[in-house]
Amino acid sequence: MAEPMVLTADDLDDLALGCAVYGTGGGGDVSGELLAASVALKTYGDVPLVPMTDLPTDGLILPLSMIGAPTVALEMPGSGREAEAARAEVERLTGRRVVAVMAAEIGGANGVAPVGWAARLGLPLLDADGMGRAFPELQMVSMHVAGLKPEVVVLVDALGNTASLRPVDAVWAERWGRALCVASGSSALMADHLLTPADRDAVVHGSVSRALEVGRVLRTADEPMDALVAALGARSLVTGVLEDVDRDTDEGFVRGSVTVSGRGADHGRHLRIELQNENLVAWEGGAVLASVPDLITVCDTQTGIPIATESLRFGQRVTVLAWPCDPLWRTPRGLEVAGPAAFGYEHHYMPVEWTGLLMEEGRR
Repeated sequence: MAEPMVLTADDLDDLALGCAVYGTGGGGDVSGELLAASVALKTYGDVPLVPMTDLPTDGLILPLSMIGAPTVALEMPGSGREAEAARAEVERLTGRRVVAVMAAEIGGANGVAPVGWAARLGLPLLDADGMGRAFPELQMVSMHVAGLKPEVVVLVDALGNTASLRPVDAVWAERWGRALCVASGSSALMADHLLTPADRDAVVHGSVSRALEVGRVLRTADEPMDALVAALGARSLVTGVLEDVDRDTDEGFVRGSVTVSGRGADHGRHLRIELQNENLVAWEGGAVLASVPDLITVCDTQTGIPIATESLRFGQRVTVLAWPCDPLWRTPRGLEVAGPAAFGYEHHYMPVEWTGLLMEEGRR
């Protein structure tokens, strides 16, 4: 068996950058969890990054994430003890040992925080997640696409309140979990869709190492935007200035839209992005340029650093990138779970590669 990769404090900046890219504006701002994870690694030691095949077959994999509105998480940090309470409750309820932590989503703070949680728990981190990006709702995970039910859902808030749920399916898990999250001030830690190493087909493999590599590329590049586009296989939708930001916190989500006014070669263009924690759809006029489940990220034009939805401000100079999602989201079941209709949109999903070809054809 090959020696596992080990995540150290020196890896965190690159991982955080990559998670911000895959967060598509959501998953929480990475800065706070970057600090918390760094402290945890220095206090408790480095964290092995392992594939499923390295785990004991009788153990449980604990998917963890923060649930709630990212704007709230900026002002109300956790206590640091939530992961320990969640593991204890899961082991009490199931009678089984937790052998690894997994990021429920690789995007944003929810991709960085599991490193710190794993360090505190003395466990390895699985090189996988449940999305390959970030999505706003609990049922929008690869485990739900694969047909796994969240037999047990555990929530822990900053005060130590702990709740265990046994929902009939993932949609009800989202409803109940969101209600408890709102009662806790719109921020809580959640464990759901418990896994075993036998559930290999239910996760997106290699997502932590991919985020680490994308972050390293972005940090070391002389031309960050060009390097990021190449690393992701992305295309630029528009470069310009944020001229309008309409954003509010509602029912545990950040909802709203932002408008980018094109500059330079894109002068005269106006791109509107609609969001629910994450960037969901990019419109120009009545045309959809990119849409969930594909990824849309707003980056600082000069540095290439992604900007979370809660940090978007009038006057920022930005470039909007879009690129293809993991293939599982383009299956009929994946589109049912997290395609446009799942967010209430009536347009049909078109892969971002196709809309790019149509745009180029229209300009000829």
